[in-house]
Amino acid sequence: MSRTGLDEDPLRLDRQVCFPLYAASNLIGRLYRPVLAELGLTYPQYLVMLVLWEAAPQTVGTLGDALYLDSGTLTPLLKRMEQAGLVSRRRDPADERRVLVDLTDKGRTLRTPAERVPDTLATGYDLSASNLAVLRDSVRALVATLNSHRGVAGLGGDSREQPDHVENL
Repeated sequence: MSRTGLDEDPLRLDRQVCFPLYAASNLIGRLYRPVLAELGLTYPQYLVMLVLWEAAPQTVGTLGDALYLDSGTLTPLLKRMEQAGLVSRRRDPADERRVLVDLTDKGRTLRTPAERVPDTLATGYDLSASNLAVLRDSVRALVATLNSHRGVAGLGGDSREQPDHVENL
């Protein structure tokens, strides 16, 4: 294959959007791990706490929607958090099919030491606050686009056509 052909190869790793996002996610997880370990949290648990610190209680479904997690992934995570005394789970009296997740006193108290997490981790990024905001907003827009195309072939659906704007994701 000619050099030009290699540059146009759709399967080259450096042509993919998915790989740098995957690598960045792994590297960010490594930065968070020691900081969150001091709080006794894993990164997914931290994300659940962020949602609950904004508004609690939440249904399992609402938490799943906010975090893009299905209940099969979220339920064992919440069970471990309940065993650690951070959250409580109970049936919604208004609708017994729904489970409400609420913060315990221990979970609420953890918010104060967690407030230092963003600043602690900001030292791990070599980005200005404005560049970090642009990056966050760009990734947020990508998430919204991907979420809106879950029914597209290759993105969790059964459609046979793939739009051009999701090429090499």
